Amino acid sequence: MRRLPPIDMHAHIEPDISPGDLLELGSLIFAATRSLDEAERALQRSDPWTVWGVGCHPGLVGVQKAFDAARFAELIARTPYVSEVGLDGKSRVPMDTQRATLDAIFATLQENPRLTSIHSFGATDATLECLTTRSIHGAVLHWWLGNQAQTERAVELGCYFSVNASMLRKPELLASLPLDRVLAETDHPFGDRSGGQGRRPGKVEDVERALARVHGIDSDDVRKAMWRNFAELVRSTKCGALLPRPVRVALVAAT
Repeated sequence: MRRLPPIDMHAHIEPDISPGDLLELGSLIFAATRSLDEAERALQRSDPWTVWGVGCHPGLVGVQKAFDAARFAELIARTPYVSEVGLDGKSRVPMDTQRATLDAIFATLQENPRLTSIHSFGATDATLECLTTRSIHGAVLHWWLGNQAQTERAVELGCYFSVNASMLRKPELLASLPLDRVLAETDHPFGDRSGGQGRRPGKVEDVERALARVHGIDSDDVRKAMWRNFAELVRSTKCGALLPRPVRVALVAAT
């Protein structure tokens, strides 16, 4: 069987990128958007190895003010991926506004589950409280920085975690994440700054190697584990029919 491509669970890419440039990356990329307007543009595309998300970034004042739950529900009918949503403790957006937006998003996702990449910077406990109040399938905590107790609580809530290069300076954090709940991400162009000139979406091999060292296994085994984790997320959310056909074929091969 041909080696499975890397999975980048969270990257920021301009919606007007050429299809050829995306294919050259050689990875399965989940492309996060920051607003419903950006998502609207991105979802007009049809890329074989890029899954475009629907986002409402908690750090952007105008984006939060413009959020519309009905429009969000309409957009997610066209994709299996929601990102970037969540809470940000350093944002200028009032936390009450952020929480109201996230609650509306989670209410929709309870009815229509999706793979959901969740921002929790500076608001780890508050994010977990929202997930406790409105439990959803498919939650992936992006760039997770929680402590051991918070991580254990997230695992109990059914959450997954996506790891980027900026997190590799904390091996104790990597070791606290169960391998059957981990995926790789770049958060390009923010989370891969330590990658120097070689930064690009989909370039997660350094994350795979770091997790291999932590768990005492080969990098190939880490990638296979991530594909199994991805398959489980798809199974639990029941939104696999919305994935591009080449990705669906690869999922069958991986499992």
